[in-house]
Amino acid sequence: MPLKKSLEELVPSYVAGIRPYVPGKPVEEVERELGVTAIKLASNENPLGPSPKAVEAATRSLTQSHRYPDAGGYYLREKLAARHNVSMDHLVLGAGSTELIQLLCHIYVGPGVRGLGSEGSFVMFPLAVHVAGGEPVLVPLRDYTFDLDSMAARIDDSTRIIYLANPNNPTGTMFTAEAFERFLDKVPEDVLVVLDEAYCDYVESPDYGDSLEHVLAGRYLIILRTFSKIYGLAGLRVGYGIGHPEIISALNKIRSPFNVAGISQVAARAALEDAEHVQRSRESNRRGLAFLTRELADLGLKVVPSATNFVYVETGHPPKQVYKALLHEGVIVRPLGWMGMPDGLRVSVGTKEENRRVVEALAGFLHVARPTERKVNLGG
Repeated sequence: MPLKKSLEELVPSYVAGIRPYVPGKPVEEVERELGVTAIKLASNENPLGPSPKAVEAATRSLTQSHRYPDAGGYYLREKLAARHNVSMDHLVLGAGSTELIQLLCHIYVGPGVRGLGSEGSFVMFPLAVHVAGGEPVLVPLRDYTFDLDSMAARIDDSTRIIYLANPNNPTGTMFTAEAFERFLDKVPEDVLVVLDEAYCDYVESPDYGDSLEHVLAGRYLIILRTFSKIYGLAGLRVGYGIGHPEIISALNKIRSPFNVAGISQVAARAALEDAEHVQRSRESNRRGLAFLTRELADLGLKVVPSATNFVYVETGHPPKQVYKALLHEGVIVRPLGWMGMPDGLRVSVGTKEENRRVVEALAGFLHVARPTERKVNLGG
């Protein structure tokens, strides 16, 4: 029997109205379309790549690709438990931390429920709230960071989940441990706080603090971490959550049993053992971040101080115009209108040469002296 309704009518309205996630443009696509040699500084990836130990371990594991992976990720969770000094029952693995955001919303959000977050932050949270049939409530940023006081004031009886990113993507800013503790004191005990710490490994401020102590104290909180950033495993999709065992148990009831591939688990375990690669990545990022912050500011751009591996920049020109101009120079950055920041660009820290190239491309767009012409120290 033919359908009496159109396929569009069969899709729930709260899904039909969703604006999908916009991924960064791939290098291959730019090179194919424009005929240029491109670099990608749009997705906050580790420019040094993955740990050699992770690559070696992943290569060896390929011979077992005919087997399903360990559904519970026992050995990776065991290593993470030892690293964070928690029990394995405090840990759950995800196909990136984005999967865990979605699963948490499926558990805690539904019609009539609100999820509280911030404008100018990771868009997967409001999207996940929408998909679960709830209402995302987004509070404006203050000085490019989470306005925790205003967020606390927006909590009401329909709020069931709160999303915080520290440091924040895409602005690169962080809030202090003291500010976070004051915020937690204002959150009702039946409201789950999701603390996304994807960029925590780059933070060097002593005010950042240790959020794990709140989990161990029994707070209704889950911390999200990822192997996509400093560990350089973005393509293998490995994330994890640290929370009260009852939260973890609920996630395990609804997640796919083989959500993290075997090769990904093996690579992540090896990456945890390569402290030298992590330190090298951190030092490279420190030099590159200082270079981009200094040079982009010298071009007259507004650069927000960052605690991450990227910088948020406002050029005074429409970001899409800047983005398209840089594409023709083979430089891929991220315009942020779709993330609620209509004036901003996000530029990831790359290699020394990549950092120089993006500064030169922006200088060319702005018709000001390029770094090489100003005889600056190009640094990291």
